[in-house]
Amino acid sequence: MSNEPRDELEGTEAPFVSHLIELRDRLIRALIAVGIAFGVLALWPGPSGLYDLLAAPLVSNLPQGATMIATNVISPFLVPLKITLMAAFLVALPVVLYQVWAFVAPGLYSHEKKLVLPLVVSSTALFFAGVAFCYFFVFGQVFKFIQQFAPKSITAAPDIEAYLGFVLTMFIAFGAAFEVPVVVVVLARMGVVSVEKLREWRGYFIVIAFVIAAVITPPDVVSQLALAIPMVLLYELGILAAGLFIKHTQAPPDNGA
Repeated sequence: MSNEPRDELEGTEAPFVSHLIELRDRLIRALIAVGIAFGVLALWPGPSGLYDLLAAPLVSNLPQGATMIATNVISPFLVPLKITLMAAFLVALPVVLYQVWAFVAPGLYSHEKKLVLPLVVSSTALFFAGVAFCYFFVFGQVFKFIQQFAPKSITAAPDIEAYLGFVLTMFIAFGAAFEVPVVVVVLARMGVVSVEKLREWRGYFIVIAFVIAAVITPPDVVSQLALAIPMVLLYELGILAAGLFIKHTQAPPDNGA
């Protein structure tokens, strides 16, 4: 009898067509989840209610009597619809990511599964945290700061499509910035860079964080600091997490002779 160690994935190979069928099924389930979330949100609070919620940080800082405007004929219908679809995708994101996980999991070793599942969960949570931080803290501070410098002779009447584009850009920027710990952990776990090197590059990352914040955010100190400082703190968190992940997701020793 051979003493060679048995491969965990032996016998799990599936034909190419079977993979395509499973991928199709996973995509359909993800789309159904988004569709259900869209239907629920369309009923309550509704597209108009969602837009009012999204616009609240700006509207609350506009001068008394000022309102937002629509310069395009179909904007009052199309923009709330886009926001509802965006919100539906965010609500259904855990289901979507689970379908991705379920599709790739059979091709992973057990020690790799210990790495991927926590990363999927943590990356989702961090993205939501970034969006929430942007909405509840950054928007209010930024809009208040901008209005303080607005000339009295200017009547503020932001366009709803322009506002949607601004909001999406900021959400993506802060959501992606909050993924710094995940990126650090993945790079360290794949052996691209060591934890010691990450500590040595701390100063360089601080400079990079402030440069990124200056490029992505509006030209005001508040939003730039609100993006750069969390990135630096999350980089430190990523270094700590990388050491733990490397320790607990190593492949088991090969005891075969």
